[in-house]
Amino acid sequence: MAAAIDNLLEFLISSGASDLHLGSGLVPSVRVDGEMTKLDGTGMIDKDAARALIEEIMPEQNKKEFQECCDTDFAYELPGLGRFRVNVFMDKNGIGTVIRQIPAKILSADALNLPQAVRDFCFLNKGLVVVTGPTGSGKSTTLAAMIDLINEKRTDHIITIEDPVEFVHRNKNCLINHREVHSHTNSFKRALRAALREDPDIILVGEMRDLETVEIAIETAETGHLVFGTLHTNTAASTVDRIIDQFPAERQAQIRTMLSTSLKGVVAQTLLKKKTGGRVAALEILIVNSGIANIIRDGKTYQIPSMMQTGRKFGMQTLNDALFSFVEKGIVTPEEALYKSVDKPSFETMLSTAGYKP
Repeated sequence: MAAAIDNLLEFLISSGASDLHLGSGLVPSVRVDGEMTKLDGTGMIDKDAARALIEEIMPEQNKKEFQECCDTDFAYELPGLGRFRVNVFMDKNGIGTVIRQIPAKILSADALNLPQAVRDFCFLNKGLVVVTGPTGSGKSTTLAAMIDLINEKRTDHIITIEDPVEFVHRNKNCLINHREVHSHTNSFKRALRAALREDPDIILVGEMRDLETVEIAIETAETGHLVFGTLHTNTAASTVDRIIDQFPAERQAQIRTMLSTSLKGVVAQTLLKKKTGGRVAALEILIVNSGIANIIRDGKTYQIPSMMQTGRKFGMQTLNDALFSFVEKGIVTPEEALYKSVDKPSFETMLSTAGYKP
C-alpha cells in the first residue's frame, strides 16, 4: 500500500526538483535549479499531519534515534521511480523534513563531462582523494560517476560506507558492497576499521566526520588502498587545512607528513545556474605532485592556490578558472559566476580585464 507522502515524492520527480521541504504549520516547498518555491495547490500541513506523513515511512531504528536525538537520516525508495535521502528534525514549530531526490540513473563521467584529471584519480592504486563542496553542490553525483567509471574499467572490490546509502551501483566488472551507518554498522570509523579486514581495493567514505575517521582514512590510504571521502569545504587549500586542523597541535606535524604522502587529489565543486535552465558544476582540481606535497609537509598551504596556477599543465584548475571558462562559453552569467566565486576580488579582475561587467 502506497504511503501518503508518495504523491509528493512523485511530484518531486516529475517537476525536476532536487529537494522537498516539509514543516509543521507550513506549505510544502521544493527546490528547483537552486531556487525555493512553494507547491501550488497544496495547503498548510499542521503539526500532527507533518509527523504522520514522515513516521509512516520512518524505519523503527530511526524512530528510536529521533526520540533520543531529535534528528535522524534514512533512505526511502519508490520502486521504479527513485531513491530519496530523508532528514527529519525538530524545530520551534514541530517536526520538519527535507527529502532529497537521488537520481535513479547514475550519471556517467562522460555525461558529467568530468575533466581528465578527475578521471585519472579513478585509476590510482592507493591514496586519498577528497571531493568537497557545500551541501547540495553535487559531491555525491560526482563520486557516483567516479565509482561507476571504476566499475566499468577495473576489476576490484569496492566498499562504500554511507549515511544513508545514496546511489546504488550494480556489479559490472567490480564487486561492490554498500554499507549503511546505523543499519549495517554503528559508525563510519567502525566500518572503516572493519573494511581493512574485508579485502578491499577501494573504499568510499561518505563523510569524514570526526578525527578518528579522518585518521583511519589517511592510514588506510597509506597502506595500499584507494580511499575516496567527502568534506564540507569550499576550496582545495581549505580542505587540506581542515583535515590537519582536526588534530591536536602536537600531532599536526606528523599528520602533515602523512597527508603529504597519502593525499593524491582534491576536487572542490559548486553548482551554478545555467542561462538555459538547470545547473552545472564548476570544479577546482588539486593534484598532489611533489611540489604540493612539500607545501603540505612544511605547513605552507597558503601557497597552494599559486601552485595550482602554475600546475595547469598537469590538469590542475582553480575555481575561478572554471567559473571564467563557463562565462566565456556563455553557459552562465558573469553575475552568477561572481556570486559563486570564493576569491571575488581576483575574479572581478578577471572579468573586467576580459571586458565583462557583472
